[in-house]
Amino acid sequence: MAHGIDPDFNRLAELIRTHPVIERVRQVADQPVFLVGGAIRDALADFRVDDIDLVVEGDPLPLALALDPDYKSNERFGTVSLFIDGSPVDIAMARTETYQRPGSLPEVKPGQITDDLDRRDFTINSMAIRIEEDEELIDPFGGLSDLQSGVIRVLHSDSFVDDPTRAFRAARYAARFGFDLDPVTAGLMLAVDTSTISRDRIENELRLISMEDNSLDALKLARLWGLVEFEEERLDLADRALALSEVDPWKGEVAAPQIVLGAVFGDLDGSSRLLDEPESVWDGYLRARGQEPLDLLLARAAGAEWLDRWQRDWRWTELEITGADLLAAGIPEGPEVGEALDAALEAKLDGRASGVDQEMKVALAAASGNGS
Repeated sequence: MAHGIDPDFNRLAELIRTHPVIERVRQVADQPVFLVGGAIRDALADFRVDDIDLVVEGDPLPLALALDPDYKSNERFGTVSLFIDGSPVDIAMARTETYQRPGSLPEVKPGQITDDLDRRDFTINSMAIRIEEDEELIDPFGGLSDLQSGVIRVLHSDSFVDDPTRAFRAARYAARFGFDLDPVTAGLMLAVDTSTISRDRIENELRLISMEDNSLDALKLARLWGLVEFEEERLDLADRALALSEVDPWKGEVAAPQIVLGAVFGDLDGSSRLLDEPESVWDGYLRARGQEPLDLLLARAAGAEWLDRWQRDWRWTELEITGADLLAAGIPEGPEVGEALDAALEAKLDGRASGVDQEMKVALAAASGNGS
């Protein structure tokens, strides 16, 4: 179900009237400037507005220069990225796009605002409004109606052919908003050919999905629609790992996007080697030491409960003696020093040594046993 839409556009009107970035642009602009895309969608749907994307008919560089002399431009697409009072803003030239072949990057030409809306992915992202107060919503494709109905609809029948990455974005938006594909879009989704786009572009879309709060729902849709392949059980693993990452002793150890991508698409060999219960504390310590935090977390999510002890206690265990102490005691420099320290650490973990004297005694005995 879609979130409630205010028929009087109060939230959008308030955004236009009060947002400090928009107010700053309005102060310096000497040409019509349009708010477009996600900010309009999210304001109308009563979601948090994160990104301010603006479009001008003509060259965006003069406006960008007046706002931030350190702007970054992409001449091919006529876009500039800048900061206004610390907030990132994109300003683009209104443009048309043509695709020379399926999946290729588009060729662009200057256009009008209606042309710019015509090139976009879904109706809910194809609305615009001038940033002057009391302007009317420009909505040539019925995006507001689809937003009210909770529908994701492509603008053109060749939308997924021109740019198959739109299919991944459909999964992202469907999961984020709880929307459904309209029947035509659902039919077109069945024919999406991701082989026409590079692996890098696919991986970028998957990274964007992984950053969503509902990333697993989006990946489930992407799998259902045939956009990606993975074992369904991996979603369950990711879900358990995400839950663990919210509580001690795993809280904050691994970022959620890394967990999602690692659990669903990563090589699980590293974590699978940690599943068996260790024969001793020292055996567990050696197996866990040096492992990537993601592998440890995924192994714990897969059932290796012993790793809670590593995470909570074992990894923090430190000796009171050092290699310098052993050298001063007469142990020659070399691998024997490390082996002696490990022997003392094993004894400390097992409860057989505590304090400098006992640690040193174990270490010297281990070194002596090695022929030192």
